Amino acid sequence: MPPDSTAAATTGVSSPIFAIQKERTRFFGLTLDETIRVFFGGNAFLAVIVLALITFFLFREGSQFFGQNRDSLHTYRLAGLEYVDIIRQQEEDHTALTRYLFDIRLKAVVKLTAEGVDAAEAKRRLAKFDEYAERYGDTIVPVRGLVSELTEVATDIKTRYNENEDYKVARQQFLASGMKAEADAIVVKNLDFSREILAVTGTFPAYGQINTEYAEALKAAIAELPVLPVPELQPRLERFRELNREYLATFPTRTELLKNWNNTAPIGWSESFTQFIFGTRWLTASFWQDWYGIIPLFVGSLMISAIALFIAVPLGVGAAIYVNQIASPQEQRLIKPAIEFISAIPSVVLGFFGIAVLGQALRAISQWEALSWLPGFPYSERLNALTAGCLLALIAVPTIFTLAEDAINNVPRAFKEASFALGASRMQTIVRIIVPAALSGIVSAVLLGLGRVMGETMVVLLCAGNRIAIPDFTAGITAFVQPVHTMTGIIAQEMGEVVRGGIHYRALFVVGLVLFFIALLLNFLAQKIVRKYRISIG
Repeated sequence: MPPDSTAAATTGVSSPIFAIQKERTRFFGLTLDETIRVFFGGNAFLAVIVLALITFFLFREGSQFFGQNRDSLHTYRLAGLEYVDIIRQQEEDHTALTRYLFDIRLKAVVKLTAEGVDAAEAKRRLAKFDEYAERYGDTIVPVRGLVSELTEVATDIKTRYNENEDYKVARQQFLASGMKAEADAIVVKNLDFSREILAVTGTFPAYGQINTEYAEALKAAIAELPVLPVPELQPRLERFRELNREYLATFPTRTELLKNWNNTAPIGWSESFTQFIFGTRWLTASFWQDWYGIIPLFVGSLMISAIALFIAVPLGVGAAIYVNQIASPQEQRLIKPAIEFISAIPSVVLGFFGIAVLGQALRAISQWEALSWLPGFPYSERLNALTAGCLLALIAVPTIFTLAEDAINNVPRAFKEASFALGASRMQTIVRIIVPAALSGIVSAVLLGLGRVMGETMVVLLCAGNRIAIPDFTAGITAFVQPVHTMTGIIAQEMGEVVRGGIHYRALFVVGLVLFFIALLLNFLAQKIVRKYRISIG
C-alpha cells in the first residue's frame, strides 16, 4: 500500500494523492458525492413529474365528457324524450304512492299476525282495503297508456337520428380515406324535427283530457279512504291522503311545462356540468337515455368512509396511546406487529372474508331479539354500507395506529416528566399533556386513514352491495345498512366494458378527476391543521 494511502487510512487526513484519486471518480462528469446528491434529490422532482403526468392524463381523457354529455342531452330534448319523461314522472310518483299504500298493508298484516290472527282471517279483514288499493292503482292506467305510446314514438325518432349521425361519421371517414364511391353510396337524410316532434307534442290536448279525468279519479279515491282493522296505522293512511293532495297540486305546473316545452331550446354547458355534479342518477346502456350523475356514488363513498372512521379512529388512536404509554415491552412486541400485519393482507382477501363471513355474521347478529331496539335491525341485505365500512376500518387501523404512535413517540420526554413532577397521574398526563402535544400528528394520521379508505376499491366492490341509488335518509341511521355504490367501485366495475373514447368512458375519467381533487383537498386540510396545531403548541 502506498505510504500516502496508509497515512490517510490511519490518520483520517486526506493526502494530495488520495484527493486526486477521489476527484477522478466521476460519473457523467459528476463526482461521487454529486452523483449521490442528484440521485436522491431527484426523487422530489420525479414525484412532481409523475403527478403532472397523472393530472394531464386525467384531464385529457375526461375533458371531452361535458361536450359529449351536452350532445346527449341535446338529442334527448330534440327527439322528445324529455317531453315524455315529464309525463312519465307523473306515473312514477303515482307508483311511489301505491308502494306507500302496500307498505301500510304489510304492516297491518304483521300487526294482525302478532295478535294471533291467521292468514285467512287477516285477508278477510283487509278485503275492503285491498279492493280500495286495486281501485287506486287503476286510476293511473290511462296516463300509463299514453306514456307507452309516446315512448315508442320518441324512441323511433331518436333511433333514426342516431342512425343518421352514424351515417354522417361513416361518410366522412370514407371521404378522408379517399373512397369517394363508398361515401356517395351512403344516404344521409336531413330530418325535419319540427315536423317529427308533432307526433309527440300533438298529444297535448289528449293528455289534458286524460289528466283531468285522472285528477277527478284521484280526488274521489282519497275521499273514500277505508278504515283499517289496525287503528294504530290509521294515521299513516291519513298521511297518504295528504301526500295525494300534494301530488295533485303538482298537476298545473306539469301541464304548464308541457305547454311551453320546446325541443329546440339550447342546452348550455352549465346544464351539462350541473347534471353530472348534482345528478342523482347513474344509468348506462339504457335504450331510453343514459344519465351520469355522481351524487349517488359520492354519497356511497362518504357513508362508507364515515362508518370506517367511526370504528377505526378510536381503535387506531387508542391502540397507539396504549402501546406507547401503558403497555409493557412484552405487550408492545406482540401488539405492534399484529396490528401492522393487517396492512399486509390483500384487500381482495378481506373482500372475500366480508362476503363469506362478516356480512353473514352481521346479518345474523341483527336478528337477535336483544338488538331489535336498534334502528335498522334486523336487516336482510348481507352486503351493504355497514359491511364494507367495517372492513375498511380494519384496513385503516394500521395506518392510523402507526402514524399516531410515531406522533406520540415524538413528544419530548420532558413534557411527561414535568407532568409527573407536578403530581399528575398517568392518565391525566396522557389526556392533558401527551395527546394535545401529539394532536397534529394524530390528525394527520386520521386524514391519511381517510384517504386510504376513500381510495379503496376491491373491498367496496365486493361488499358494499353495488346499488347505484341514494339511500333513504328519511329512515334515519337505517340508511347505513342499505346497499350502496362508490366512486372507486364504479370505475373498477365498468371501465373494462366501455368503448374507448365514448361518453361512458369519459364519464369514468371525470369520476377519477373528482377522486383526485378530493385527495388534494384532504392533503391541503392536513397541512393546514398540522400547521395550526404546531403554531398553537409552539
